[in-house]
Amino acid sequence: MENAKTVISELRSVSNPRKAKDLQWFFKTGPGDYAEGDIFLGVMVPQNRMIAKKYKDLPIAEIKKLTESIYHEVRFCGLLILVAQFEKAQSRATQKRLFNFYIKQLKAGHINNWDLIDVTGVRMGKYLLNEKSALAFLKKLAKSKNLWEKRMAVIFTFAFQRAGDPYPTLEMADLLMNDDHDLIHKAVGWALREVGKMDGPLLRNYLKENVSIMPRTMLRYSIEKFSPAERKKWLRA
Repeated sequence: MENAKTVISELRSVSNPRKAKDLQWFFKTGPGDYAEGDIFLGVMVPQNRMIAKKYKDLPIAEIKKLTESIYHEVRFCGLLILVAQFEKAQSRATQKRLFNFYIKQLKAGHINNWDLIDVTGVRMGKYLLNEKSALAFLKKLAKSKNLWEKRMAVIFTFAFQRAGDPYPTLEMADLLMNDDHDLIHKAVGWALREVGKMDGPLLRNYLKENVSIMPRTMLRYSIEKFSPAERKKWLRA
């Protein structure tokens, strides 16, 4: 029978203690860091994806055991399985149940690093496209005191961009313009860069209005696709 223990056993079988040390440094798990205390097994993402695909039909109760694990890669695997089930869901009711579970995991602190958010939030954000209260929900996340909820507010807007609507991204950028965390600056800058791919004039107009108050990291990320000459111009502004 497929269960969380089986999944964890498979993840452990491909773990690498040396890689785990590297990952704990890379994802800032030291005292005072944004991921303080997180524990890694040392499982590579391609291996994790293969295992998640193998257990794509895992019951939600077993997924919960994965997403609440102390091990980063186990949580990641559980989220990958959850997202796969969300994308294959045949009814809005099933999507809602999975999305609500996802948000509960976020609120409970189990979706607690940028890779977990960035890989899964872009896809789970599709649920909000048909929600009348989507913008209010995003704003609530953006105004949270929790770093990961704020980052999720930005990442969810990628779903709107892909549906042709860049404006939720700009709304989140406005709300988070004065945030003091580098991970928020990077997320907003990344999202703005993608807006520029859709509509260059829209991004440039937004930059014109905000360049004087925009954190440098946010600005640098948002103009990455501009020419070297234009990047210099904005950085001097």
